[in-house]
Parts: sequence; C-alpha cells; structure tokens
Amino acid sequence: MSKIQLVTERLIDHLVPEIESADSIYILTSFVMKSGVDLLYQHLKSALATGKTVKLCAGDYLFVTQPDALERLLELEGIELRLYQSNGRSFHPKAYLFGSESDTGSFLVGSSNLSRSALTSGVEWNLFLPESSSPSTYQEAEDLFLHTFYHDDTIPLNEESIQLYRQRYEQYHEKHPDLLQKWSKLEEVEMTLGTPHQTNTIHESRLPYETETESVLEPRPAQLEALEALETTVDEGYSRAMVVLPTGIGKTYLAGFFARSFKRVLFIAHREEILYQAKNSFQHVLPDRSTGIYNGRVKDKAEMLFASVFTIGQEKNLKQFKPDEFDLIVVDEFHHAAANSYQGIIDYFTPSFLLGITATPDRMDSKDVYGICGGNVAYQMHFIEAIQNDWLTPFRYFGVYDETDYSKVTWLGNKYDQEELLAAQLKDEVADKIFRAWLEHKQSRSLGFCSSIVQANFLAEYFNDKGYKAISLHSKSRDYSRKDAIDALTTGDVDIIFTVDLFNEGVDIPPVDTLLFARPTESLTIFTQQVGRGLRLFNGKEYCNIIDLIGNYRNADIKLSLLDTSPEQSGKRKTIEPVVPANCELNLDLKVINLLKELKKKKQPRKEKLVDGYQDLKLELGRRPSYLELHLYGRENSRDYRQEFGSYPGFLQWGGELDSFEEKVYNSYENWIKEVERTGMAKSYKMIVFQYMLSRGMENWLTSVTPEEVAPYFHQYLTEKEYRRKIDFSDKASRALWDYDESKVASLIAKMPMTKWSGSSKGWVVFDNGTFSFDLVVDPEENDVLYKWMKEICEYRLHDHFERKAR
Repeated sequence: MSKIQLVTERLIDHLVPEIESADSIYILTSFVMKSGVDLLYQHLKSALATGKTVKLCAGDYLFVTQPDALERLLELEGIELRLYQSNGRSFHPKAYLFGSESDTGSFLVGSSNLSRSALTSGVEWNLFLPESSSPSTYQEAEDLFLHTFYHDDTIPLNEESIQLYRQRYEQYHEKHPDLLQKWSKLEEVEMTLGTPHQTNTIHESRLPYETETESVLEPRPAQLEALEALETTVDEGYSRAMVVLPTGIGKTYLAGFFARSFKRVLFIAHREEILYQAKNSFQHVLPDRSTGIYNGRVKDKAEMLFASVFTIGQEKNLKQFKPDEFDLIVVDEFHHAAANSYQGIIDYFTPSFLLGITATPDRMDSKDVYGICGGNVAYQMHFIEAIQNDWLTPFRYFGVYDETDYSKVTWLGNKYDQEELLAAQLKDEVADKIFRAWLEHKQSRSLGFCSSIVQANFLAEYFNDKGYKAISLHSKSRDYSRKDAIDALTTGDVDIIFTVDLFNEGVDIPPVDTLLFARPTESLTIFTQQVGRGLRLFNGKEYCNIIDLIGNYRNADIKLSLLDTSPEQSGKRKTIEPVVPANCELNLDLKVINLLKELKKKKQPRKEKLVDGYQDLKLELGRRPSYLELHLYGRENSRDYRQEFGSYPGFLQWGGELDSFEEKVYNSYENWIKEVERTGMAKSYKMIVFQYMLSRGMENWLTSVTPEEVAPYFHQYLTEKEYRRKIDFSDKASRALWDYDESKVASLIAKMPMTKWSGSSKGWVVFDNGTFSFDLVVDPEENDVLYKWMKEICEYRLHDHFERKAR
C-alpha cells in the first residue's frame, strides 16, 4: 500500500503525473498567479482535450489573485472556473484533487498556492495522499471541494466577471501599495471571521432536533390541497411541476405522499442533514419501501434513494445510473435548481415526473425556476396564507430602530463590506440596544441571526455578561454541536442561540418562540427562510415574537411587504405599514416609520434598478442575456423593461449595451420593434403566427403567409402541450377544433390573430385577400440583427403569456 508522502519541494513534479492520469482535476487555492497558470496550462489543456473534468476555484482575499491569471485560465476550453468572494474574511485553502472512474482518488493539500515559486522553488510543505491511501478521505475531500466550489459566495468566472474583478483589483492595489506586508501580517494574526464555508459530515445517529417524530401516515389539510393539485397535474400530462409551501407545512411529507404512486424514487438535496430527515419522513409514509443514502461509491439499489447534489452530480456518479433509472425525482429547496450543480442532474435523468419543492424561490414570484419545472407551478402558498389558515404560528413583529448609518458601509453588489460592517456592529452601545430590545420583547427560547461569526461571538459574550445564557453556534463552533445547542435551548438551559446561517434551510426547532434579527437584511429570500424558523406549530406556543433591528440598509423599506396579507400588491401600497393577518400584530418604533418614509422618498430610480438587475445577470452569464433569460433569471420584473423603455432592445440602446451597428438597426426599426413588444395578447394566437413566420428562417420570415399555410403549425403548437390547450384552446369553439380540421383552424386564424392584428397595428400588419404580411422593408445587411431580436421577443412573449395565465 502506498504511504502518505510529505512534499517539501517541486510540487509540480507530483502534479503533472496526476493531471495526466486522473479523470477529474479539482484545484482550490486562495490565490492564483499567472506564473503558476503558465506552468500547468499545457497539461490542463491536454486533459480537457481528452474529455477530463477540470474545475478551479480561487479566492479574491486581499486581491492577490491576478486578473491576468484568470484570463489565461479562461482560454482553456471546457474548464469551469469560479471565484470565491471572501468579503475580507480569511480564505486560505490549497488543495489539488485528482479523481478516477473508480471510487478513489488522490490529492495534495498543504501550503502551495498556484504560483511558480509555490510549485517549484519555494519553501512549501504539502501532504500527498496517493489513490490507494484512503478512499473515504478522498471522497470527503471531494465532497467538501464541491460544496465550496458551488457555495453562494462564489461567482462563475467569465469575461464579464473577470473584468469587474480587475477593476476592484486595481482599485484595491492603488489604496494598498503595501499589500504583501499587510497580507503577511494578517496571516500571522489570523482573522477570526471564520472559514467561508465548512461542511461537517452529519451521521444519522447524531441528527439535529427531530421535527417530524410522529408517524404521520395521512396528509394534513395543506398537504391534501397540494397533493390534489399534483395529481391533477399528472392527469393533465405534465411531467414536471413545482410546489411552493412555507416552512412548517411539511413539504417533505408531501413528497412522500406523492411518491406512493411511483416505484423508484430519487430525492436530491444540497445538505446531508436534509437527506437523513427526508429519509425518515419517507419511511413514515412508506414503511414497506427500502431506502438508502447514496455515498457515491456503490450504486444503491434501494427503492427510494437520497443523494446530495454534490455527490450524485459528479459525472462519474451520474453514469452509474441509467437516464430512466427513476420514476420520480424530487428536488428539495428547488430554488437552487437553476444553479449549475443541479442542471447537469436535471438534464441527465428522464424520470416520469420531476417534482421541485421549496419554501422560498429566489425570486418571490418563482420565475427563476419556472422554465425548469416545465411551465407548471402546481401549488403555491405564502407563509402569510398558512398563518391565516392556522397552519403556522401567528407572529408579533417588533420593528426596532437601528441607529447605525449603513450608507457609510460599502455595498459590494450582494452584501456589505465585512470589515466596515463589523466596525459599525462591534460596539457596546450597539450591543446594548440589541440586548434591551430582546429583553423587552423576548419569550422563552430565542434564535438570534447575525451577519458574521465575529458578531455572533460578540453578542453571545455581551449577553452572557448581562447574566443570560447565550451561545454562538456556527461552522467553527467547538464547544457545542448543533444538536447539543438545540437540546440546551429546548430544555431552557440556554436562553438564546446566536447564529449566522446554520438555520436558514433544512433544520427546524419548533419550540423557538422568539427571533432576533441583529443584522441588515441583504436577501429577502434568507429573511423569509429565517422567519420560518419560528413559525412552526408547537404545543403551548401562541405567538412567535420577531424582534427586527431596522436601519437605513438595503431592502429595509420592502422587507415588510413579506408580512402583508396582500403580498402580490407589495410595493404598490400608499402606506408604509403592511396589513398583517388578523391574528398577528405589527409594532413599529416611530423612528422606524419615519425612516421607512424617508427611504421610500429616496428610492433608487426605477431605470437604475433595472440596469443593476440586468448587469448582475450579465455578470453571472458572462454575456448579454436573452430576453427570456432576463425574465427567468433576472432580479427585476421583465415587464418593467418594456414599460420603461418600450422594448428590450430599447433598454439595451438606452443602457449603452448595443454596438454602433446594432444601435443603427434599432433606430431604423424602433417603431416596429415596439409594435411587436406591445401588441395586445388576450390569447397567444398573434405570437404563434409570428413564430411560424420566424421558423422559416432569416431569409424568409418577412414573406407573406396564408391562414391555411399556418394552420398545421398553429394547431400542433396549441395542442401538443396540455397547459397550452387548457389556457388558450379550451373554450367551446376551440374544443371543437381539437381534432384537426384545416379549413376550420384556418378560419379561426384569419379571424382572430390576422384580422385583429392588422386592424390594431397602425399599418404595420396587413391582412388582405387572404394573405398576411408585414409592411416592413428591411435592409439585407440589418436583417440578421433584427431577425434575432424578433425571435427573442416572440419567445419571451409566448412564455410570459402562458406563465401569467397559468397563475
């Protein structure tokens, strides 16, 4: 058996043979230098050329990673690159993992970053674990790498994101010419902000607080409604659907009840503890079925298999299964499904049905995952509705004024600068304000949500000094395990647990009756998840008290809309205070009310919000998003772009996103583009005809058509999908056309889209003597750009139409 080796010089001599023999190469280093990339470039290029998987993640800690190095790596076709945004916290991993098609792999871990000196002449210490040393250790290292690689704090590296990093890199180095000296000093002191991500293996014998211990064998009322909706969805011919249920209603049990109709089931989640909880829930519902946790080493033949997305998502593990291996696939916390880590799994398998379950889609209107679930949100319930139905605990909300001036804290695009935020938070007067608010409004068992490990430690120490028992629970905790902490809180041995993000998803503590928000709300999704931690029903709990420190931070003026009894109208109310359910209370400090009024007056201009949302998505994709991508994945409502700018190309023109030729094309056909964007659509018929014309290709899309020519395409489009037929082809007259009759379908087309569109288009659309056409002359040189825009608008409008009508 090969032994573990200590490598103190020329690490490159060990890396190259491993790269040549491995099937997958994973590199995780705190920084990357161009000199190191140049050393490995040809070897990585050869590996990629032979179909090997190469993933590399670097950090932006102190902006040591060179933009030139990232650009050089981007030249490697097929490599997957991500950048860990450390936000000022210490980020020091140095690991090189080499997997094989077998169940084992080798890896090097130690002190060597990706630089020439670290790989050749520098004084470095690294441990090399050959493939035969410890298969289980390699598997753990691989799982941890993938968790870090796809962590929420990482972004994909592409031309757009590297350019943004280069700007920040140059600005930082202008401010800190003594970078290397400062970096060395911080390495000695070691910042105590905690590791950016740490995964602890959760074994079934030491799961956190069990929330579903009773043997529930029949659905509860909310589950019954959702289950009936899912069964209707199956009957209507759908093969995918999403269900949105708030935390505490029993999404996993719902999936278990639904699984009764399927033989082989795969349940996918992104956290290991969720897998064990889901396995227990499914066993309650289906005690006669075999279950298993997939470990990536041996193909499990259990009837119901539970797998981590990071384990089963690896190509070598996917290939252990046939695409049609499972009859039902359940994806937990489905709002993550748009991530690359899920996409490969969803694309690979072909189950009879794919069910996505979630409490909080990334966008509160579910658009980010709408396309993945085939245009079908089978059932959706907001937590406010569940409270109104007495399925969740009512809340008493206390909005407490936070005097911190967050306008002086740098905003980094998706979060506040960690060092600046801590400087504002780590003050005794701030802690005292939080303590007094908690003392006034607390009940018996409290969870406190913080923005960092340092803040959690600071507040726990402050509360302890005041005579209360408080603990800080996070990824670096050593004094308490998560289960021990929850048990202590449940029994009353602990008054409050301060945490950062351990309780956002997957773990519930029903006895918790007080939530303390000592952090700015940066994400409405996370805020919703955290509120859900206190709403689960529990014997003797009448209310959940929510104590929320509200300052002039981002989202402070819109977060309260999540508590409104009319959430679909949020943002349109004339009053600041939401109308909470009758069995709940809302209490706001007068200073909070005044602050919210002031923030509303200073609201970011609408155009700037739309530009920011577009730029965020462009950065994520590394290119200009299509119109449909902007709708599905963008942060802002896509219809706002049309309302504000007349069309999506109009927005691109206003935002400086078009090159000079595209701008010329836009100016030439602006009115026609607006006509296609704005023409009314009570039904989808206009865009179906237009899509047919576009389907003939760039050279022929302007050629006139007859209703008879369009009829087969028109009929097939509306009848091939049940939801299209149900939405736009199910009235009495349309049902008579389900059996294709060309003359009758052509008659409908002539009457509905063709005649009506020509009558409302101010001359742009012509229907004369049975021929349909556009009064449009296009310069052949400009046709390519205009045709592409027409396809994007048509695709978007059809999708948007059916999405709106389905709700």
